[in-house]
Amino acid sequence: FEAPLGRVRSHQFLAVRRGEAAGAVTMGFQVADAAQRQLLDEMFGVSTSSAESHRSRQGTAAAWEEELWSAVTDCFKRLLRPSLEREWKRRLKETAEDEAFETFRRNLHAKLLTPPLRLQPSWGNAAVDAGAAPVRAVLGIDPAYRTGCKLALIRATGKVVATGVAHPHPPHHAAAVAPLQVAEASAALSGLVSRGLGKGPDGSARLVCSIGNGTASRETEAWVRQEISAAGLGGVVGYCIVDEAGASVYSASPLAGKELPDMDVTLRGAVSIARRLLDPLAELVKIDPQSIGVGLYQHDVDHKRLTSELRDGVVDCVNAVGVDLNTASPSLLEHVAGLSSALARAVVEHRAAHGPFATRGDLLTVKGVGRRVYQQAAGFLRVYGGSEPLDATPVHPESYVAARALQERCGDRAERYAAVGGGRWLAEALGVGAETLDDIASVLAGTAVDPRAAQPMVRIKTPGDHGRGVAGGAVDAQEEGLTVEALEPGMHLQGIVRNVVAFGSFVDIGVGHDGLLHASQYPPSQGRPSAEALRVNDCIEVWVQTISRLAPAGPSAKPGRGAPRHGGKDRWRIGLTMRPP
Repeated sequence: FEAPLGRVRSHQFLAVRRGEAAGAVTMGFQVADAAQRQLLDEMFGVSTSSAESHRSRQGTAAAWEEELWSAVTDCFKRLLRPSLEREWKRRLKETAEDEAFETFRRNLHAKLLTPPLRLQPSWGNAAVDAGAAPVRAVLGIDPAYRTGCKLALIRATGKVVATGVAHPHPPHHAAAVAPLQVAEASAALSGLVSRGLGKGPDGSARLVCSIGNGTASRETEAWVRQEISAAGLGGVVGYCIVDEAGASVYSASPLAGKELPDMDVTLRGAVSIARRLLDPLAELVKIDPQSIGVGLYQHDVDHKRLTSELRDGVVDCVNAVGVDLNTASPSLLEHVAGLSSALARAVVEHRAAHGPFATRGDLLTVKGVGRRVYQQAAGFLRVYGGSEPLDATPVHPESYVAARALQERCGDRAERYAAVGGGRWLAEALGVGAETLDDIASVLAGTAVDPRAAQPMVRIKTPGDHGRGVAGGAVDAQEEGLTVEALEPGMHLQGIVRNVVAFGSFVDIGVGHDGLLHASQYPPSQGRPSAEALRVNDCIEVWVQTISRLAPAGPSAKPGRGAPRHGGKDRWRIGLTMRPP
């Protein structure tokens, strides 16, 4: 590989650096002879024509000129060129890392703002308001072959109700499943589903199964779908696929040990998978951002700066959404502006000792929380059902007086705000900025929505959806049971974007191996730059363009949790396109 210095892409430089660190390639710079000669002549104020004239007169060149030229040449080779190469590498590295950090932040932002279950149109609060039964519980399923599927039932509050292990699959591909094993697995699943529904099989309650997308995910989805159909629960039990990247990291972390001290490490992963559906942001903040599975070359950049950049990104997301002061864990609270880890723990301990907070102002009774911390944090905290209705909104306590004055002038829901003209004159009259007043009016009118509502929603399936596909004929490969060996060029598939980088996007098409959608294969009508054309979690339709089996990984190559796997041996390269063939 070679390219002009000014045209080297950031991901290319990081890839070469990784290869150089592994001893597989070497990195070097080539300077044209003409450019080198011109540089030396210009640095010492001697024109090329003059230098050539002196060197062409054999025997007449002055001795000092020959010595000077030898010194210049030696200086360039030993000192100047190595210094230039170090500077070139430094600048390439800075540019590449800046782009890598921006990629991480953008992808992490989209990942953390995955909509929670309550915002799902058919299974969330909107459906309940329309007369549907509420979701009372979520059943997390961590799929596996040999060790069995780990099950964890949690309430809508995130509290763990029960756990279990089922073995519906053979330990390996060539084995068969004993009838007794199938019956025991069915009993384990149906028992937890019944417990989650409580007295709700008549339709007064619903439940969703959250299935991890790792090993045996396809087989587990088929098993869950079959069990739901056999039990006649298709109307009250749904299922969906959840990205489980980083679940094993959380399971073995000290934080998981504190939260779930009496639970086996393997079962903690199922709890995390269930909670990721219930409230992704609250669960993902517990995991090191570098383990969530987004970004590019995270091991080849400045780790200290990467950690700082990603933490800032998490704080931005948490503050944009807001945090329930009476239910949030210390892991979530510590990302609120103004609250440190120690203060987050102090808030939770105070809540446990004295009961729920009645107002935001009660935060000042927590030891260590002063007026300055309160001013920073209060606007990002929510108190639902308290004595002050504005505590459940993004309006900062400092603006409560202005909010009540606005209600007096324009109605409780600011319905006359537009009629009176709003704008700067009213803001000056109320003593706030015009932008702040617009935000307050939006909150009172109910038009200030959760930023996660604009993100792609998770697809919750029911047995009745099987085989329907979507408009245009795109197939859900996992739901249809397609394997990577069954893929053929031209197949039209549904996919979910898992990672977006400068040269394209990695798309989960449901066969256990992510495909690469190169930026050149984005739709022609896509007006945004390549890096912004797609976002993590986008649901898209793609066509298989190329597919090839790569050399098997060595026996020591053990793919990580959530990584594409097929028998732990074969690797595949799948090229995708969004342009119809």
